[in-house]
Amino acid sequence: MFAVYAEKFSTDDPLSGLVAGERPDPDVPEGWTTVEVKAASLNHHDLWSLRGVGLREDALPMVLGCDAAGLDEDGNEVLIHAVIGDPAWRGDETEDPRRSLLSERFQGTFADRVAVPRANLVPKPESLSFEEAACLPTAWLTAYRMLFVQGGLKPGQSVLVQGAGGGVATALTTLARAGGVQVFVTSRDEAKRERALEIGAHQVFETGARLPERVDAVMETVGAATWNHSLRSLRPGGTVVISGATSGPNPDSTELNRIFFLQLRVVGSTMGTRAELGQLVRFLDATGARPLIDRTLPMTEARDGFAAMNDGQVFGKVVFTR
Repeated sequence: MFAVYAEKFSTDDPLSGLVAGERPDPDVPEGWTTVEVKAASLNHHDLWSLRGVGLREDALPMVLGCDAAGLDEDGNEVLIHAVIGDPAWRGDETEDPRRSLLSERFQGTFADRVAVPRANLVPKPESLSFEEAACLPTAWLTAYRMLFVQGGLKPGQSVLVQGAGGGVATALTTLARAGGVQVFVTSRDEAKRERALEIGAHQVFETGARLPERVDAVMETVGAATWNHSLRSLRPGGTVVISGATSGPNPDSTELNRIFFLQLRVVGSTMGTRAELGQLVRFLDATGARPLIDRTLPMTEARDGFAAMNDGQVFGKVVFTR
């Protein structure tokens, strides 16, 4: 079968290890099934994999990709929950200490077919295209959990989204607006600030700018560069939800005094559960909100999508189709 896979690692030139070509059909363990991939979306996780982060060298070659939508063995339209847990685990899948993602221990979704546990299949509604559905399992599910599960946001409250252009940031902006939340967005890039307004932000600001009012929650994926601004933008009792640290995990000052004096909550968030993926699908179906797709490319041209993400030239999701 055709696949896009990692053949080697390189920190300085991650795309040097990216290969598009033939790979064996996936093994199908007991309790698993296969999905014919119609569309799959690119995540920063895939670039990190090419740098050797979260992927062992003895697992190479590894088909990349966490997210996909397609047809199951009975021809049903489905999307794939990317978190692969211990079959014996009960409860929140994101808390399973043995969990992994597709493309870490098991071959990923950038291929004609992918093998997944049967329990990881979620029905795709007719209202979503395969391309839209393929955006949901990582970035959009991460955003949904950050906002409404870990952040506990309700209609009428306010949120600050640090950063404007990536898949998680655009999902946060769109979902929060659809959920009746007042949305502030920051970015160093004026063009990205304008785009954020177009997809639902109420107000946009340069990174680090003082907000007109303090917010109920901050969605933090940038890390060290925005950490102090995030804390100073919160109202007393507010919440900062962290799902990434692209600028580094260690800010110069953690401002512990501000955290305890204002009784701020600092909450980590990783991916989401199968149940939450189903909730997200129903949320989009009910509200009409849709993933923002930056570009759609045939999987044979996947390298162009990887290059655009690596260069920071993406606003929304990159989707590969078969």
